[in-house]
Amino acid sequence: MTRQPPAGRDAYTAFRAMPTRWNDNDEYGHMNNATYLEIFDTAVSLWQMENGLVLRGPGATRMLVVESGIRYHAEAGFPDTLHAGLRVGHLGKSSVRFEIGLFRNDDRTACTEGFFTEVHTSPAGRPAPLPDALRRTFQTLVLPA
Repeated sequence: MTRQPPAGRDAYTAFRAMPTRWNDNDEYGHMNNATYLEIFDTAVSLWQMENGLVLRGPGATRMLVVESGIRYHAEAGFPDTLHAGLRVGHLGKSSVRFEIGLFRNDDRTACTEGFFTEVHTSPAGRPAPLPDALRRTFQTLVLPA
């Protein structure tokens, strides 16, 4: 099986700087695997909040992660600043797949790439169609054809 090479910064539409912390490193001196997923989640959540999604409280937009994945290309760790590139890889009826690339400091290719698939749900916890305004917001992260 041929391994897909890491994407460059031009493969993403929005970026957020995510500084690493001392405790992100593991026994081997690089970033712990679970920390990458935490950074993905934080980058997506901050982007959502900056774009008007209410994530907590009575008026919250209910988006639940139903699938995630990650591919490692190079090590990262403290004191790197990671730049989280974001894009939407798929926009469905009730779901969205956020794809995230982490770029170490000034590197031009991703050290890590991953995704979160989220489903919009009703207050009863069942999948619900994405409201038009939410769909338009997510559409801004879709790469031009």
